[in-house]
Amino acid sequence: MPSTSTADPQVVETALRRLAPNWTTDIVRAIAKYGPALPVREVAGYVPALSESYASKRLAAMRQDGLVDRDDAFDKRAPYRLSQQALTLGPVYRALSQWSSEHVAPTMLERPGRIEDALQRLQPIGTTEVVQLLAEGGSMDFNRIATESGVYRQLLAVRIARLQSDGLVVSNGSRNHGLYNLTEAGQALGPVYSAVQQWHGRHAGKAPARSGSRVLTVPEQGVQGARTAAALRRSPVPPSLFSHAPQPQPPVPYAVTAASHPARGR
Repeated sequence: MPSTSTADPQVVETALRRLAPNWTTDIVRAIAKYGPALPVREVAGYVPALSESYASKRLAAMRQDGLVDRDDAFDKRAPYRLSQQALTLGPVYRALSQWSSEHVAPTMLERPGRIEDALQRLQPIGTTEVVQLLAEGGSMDFNRIATESGVYRQLLAVRIARLQSDGLVVSNGSRNHGLYNLTEAGQALGPVYSAVQQWHGRHAGKAPARSGSRVLTVPEQGVQGARTAAALRRSPVPPSLFSHAPQPQPPVPYAVTAASHPARGR
């Protein structure tokens, strides 16, 4: 099993925060299932409780993050399709879903819900570094974690409290007198970190589209560009993006507080 110690905390958390905003997983799933390209109106129709106006905002943000593309950025009716980065998210989604189903999330959540729940738990700044410290050093008190992590103490106190509510860390006493340890869920994060870092490394150097950047239209691309764009629109989405082998649902080893579940705001 991959170790948490091989992960780069900054890389992992930067990648996770690109995937964590509400509805991102549902939108990727909708385009993957009903695409390969969908206009905003249809995306909203395939994602329950997502308004068309909010879908438009989320898709615009996802385009800036490099997760979706459209052939003409200036045509509001132009459909969105998954970028190459989004098309290779399968291993990341499978790792998140498996970790969540085996260690954390309630069984009533469907797979996109488990993925988003896991993303919300893992993406806050400082989470990966604290997990690594406890994985490598074992039990630690607050002062030692603060010293070795270099995290501002007040921020660290908030982060550890969040780690506890999210079921990743436990303590046997108060902040000033207790020792912190990883839970079973925290100890099992190696495959997740590995999948995220590999996904990031595969696309390193491919900067997400910037707001206002111009996407070449078919006339500027020429005949060859038009053929390429048409091929991309016809290309099927890999079935492995959201597919996974069925496996028995192991019992959840501990209860996770309801407060740790991500709010599905608009």
